[in-house]
Order: sequence, then C-alpha cells, then structure tokens
Amino acid sequence: MSAASSKLDVLLDIELPVTLRFGRTQMSLGDVMNLGTGSVIEFDRGVTEPVEVLVNGRVVARGEAVMVQGNYGVRITDIASRSQRLDSSQPDLNPKE
Repeated sequence: MSAASSKLDVLLDIELPVTLRFGRTQMSLGDVMNLGTGSVIEFDRGVTEPVEVLVNGRVVARGEAVMVQGNYGVRITDIASRSQRLDSSQPDLNPKE
C-alpha cells in the first residue's frame, strides 16, 4: 500500500451530512406555525425535475426519487463536475423568489 493510499484511507471513514433537496419555498412564520397533519407545502419544482444531492451543503449529484423497500431513495443520474461542486461551495440559504 502506498503512502498516498494510506492517507486517503483515513479520510474514507469521515462522516458527512447528506441532504436531498426536492425543492424549496419561502413561507411566513405564521404559515409555518399553522402547519399540521395533512398540510401540503408546494415547492418550486415539478415532480419530474431532478432531486439534488448535497454533501456538506454542496450539490454533488442529481437524480430521481425512487422507492426502495418502502423507503425513499435517489437513483443518481448525474454527478456534478469538480468545477460545479466548487461553484456550489456555499449553501444557498436564500430561496428563489
């Protein structure tokens, strides 16, 4: 095993947050407080549009939502290029208006 390979192996066990973004919206605090069972929140993208996969706040891939043994999953259809991942280095905290 090379020295570079052993250094990389140390990093492979680091856990990072993974987030799936189906869409986003902006709501007033009053609307959020009124949410309850059965409430529906409308997002800014259609059901056929890709789901974004974010790792540590960066978009790293896109895919389609699937069901796996009764749970949701994402089938990856596109991996972001290195430059695209760097362009998304800061999480977008401001939803599109």
